[in-house]
Amino acid sequence: MIEHRPWLVWLSHGVLLLGVLIVAFPIWIAFVASTHAASDLASGVTPLLPGGYLFENYARALGSGHEASGAVPVSLMMWNSLVMALAIAIGKIAISLLSAYAIVYFRFPFRMLCFWTIFVTLMLPVEVRILPTFEVVADLGLLNSYAGLSVPLIASATATFLFRQFFLTVPDELVEAARIDGAGPLRFFKDVLLPLSRTNIAALFVILFIYGWNQYLWPLLITTDESFYTIVMGIQRMVTVADAEPQWPLIMATTMLAMIPPVFVVVAMQRLFVKGLVETEK
Repeated sequence: MIEHRPWLVWLSHGVLLLGVLIVAFPIWIAFVASTHAASDLASGVTPLLPGGYLFENYARALGSGHEASGAVPVSLMMWNSLVMALAIAIGKIAISLLSAYAIVYFRFPFRMLCFWTIFVTLMLPVEVRILPTFEVVADLGLLNSYAGLSVPLIASATATFLFRQFFLTVPDELVEAARIDGAGPLRFFKDVLLPLSRTNIAALFVILFIYGWNQYLWPLLITTDESFYTIVMGIQRMVTVADAEPQWPLIMATTMLAMIPPVFVVVAMQRLFVKGLVETEK
């Protein structure tokens, strides 16, 4: 039995509060910088209190972008990132579910060889296979397209492995009961396995959405049309402007806006996300 002591409660809360402050302080600085004029930050010292340019800076970032860097409006870049992140997350989950289902419940030649071949691809990150992948995408005419941004990244050995491990824990009695009731393979998958996999799907969706949202190298390689720039690319272009000073208020406003979709996904799916990570019995 754990003994409750008041000083331990205060100490634990103090440590948690300190951790929150350390994590949140850079975000607060970015927000404060996004509310000031560029001249207020020219000295290199960032104020600690918000300024009076909040609506002006955010409206400019969303509406016209940063002309000096050639960046398109943040709203368009956020839309591109949203389409890419959703396509990657949904595509990875759909393909991984079907792959794991086939490996666990179907008996075909070289079944385990197929699984281990998929699993071995974990040792081949995007950076290793990026040149042949780029050549294939270019030959298919998918440069500067949403398909080119998302399709090469939707295969996931990790998600396939996790779903396979979960499917192996499903009791054989469920399979037999479904077969007795006349349920075919697709019916069993849709009515039994998908509802049981709900928390796993939610946890993977959060992780994969953030993975897709934060992609930088692949969009940088295959997009030359600014109308397909993602938000991460836009921030980098704003920082590395030529023959001009970076407009830090607009950069920080763009950074704060770029945080909204991932934070919203995490908050909205927090309960399912935690259950999907820690739940051991279904």
